[in-house]
Amino acid sequence: MTGYLFTARTPTTIMNDTNEAVRLAVSLMAVSARTAPKGKGKDSLVMRTVHKADLPELVREMIRYGEENAKPFFTRDGKNIASSDACLLIGARGRETLGLNCHGCGYESCADMEAARERSLVKGLPFLGPNCVIKMADLGIALGSAAKTASLLNLDNRIMYTAGVASLSLGWMDGCSVAYGIPVSVTGKNIFFDRQV
Repeated sequence: MTGYLFTARTPTTIMNDTNEAVRLAVSLMAVSARTAPKGKGKDSLVMRTVHKADLPELVREMIRYGEENAKPFFTRDGKNIASSDACLLIGARGRETLGLNCHGCGYESCADMEAARERSLVKGLPFLGPNCVIKMADLGIALGSAAKTASLLNLDNRIMYTAGVASLSLGWMDGCSVAYGIPVSVTGKNIFFDRQV
């Protein structure tokens, strides 16, 4: 007689399986972001995965930034990320230009935006501007693609600008002027909703 052999699985085994699944899922999210359409085919995205062991550093920076800038929602989001399994950070080098002179940034030409960029290095702001509107569209499409992949894999997720701000403050997103984070979670109930303000 043939059949299947079922063996008992310890909580540690189940946890290891979950960790491996999260790593694979976040890698697939990054693939979705990387292959998302880009203006003129010019890729200016930077990605970084923050796994469980490194989440506390990101959380501490979110809480610090929120307290120093009287933005309590940074603390709320930080506590949310502390309960997550990983966080995919996606940023854009939005101060790069494409030479299209499309006026989307609010300047007459890409050269004018570049000149304004050199005058706008203000410390302490969440993001650096001005930014190329096409690069910002690229970032949005990439974020949507990554979140879609997480959803297809039944991985709870939420796009958070607060995590991106903290990642920039930590210097984790080389050359980026804007970044967002997508924390992910594997639990019986989605932790990213019904949150305390």
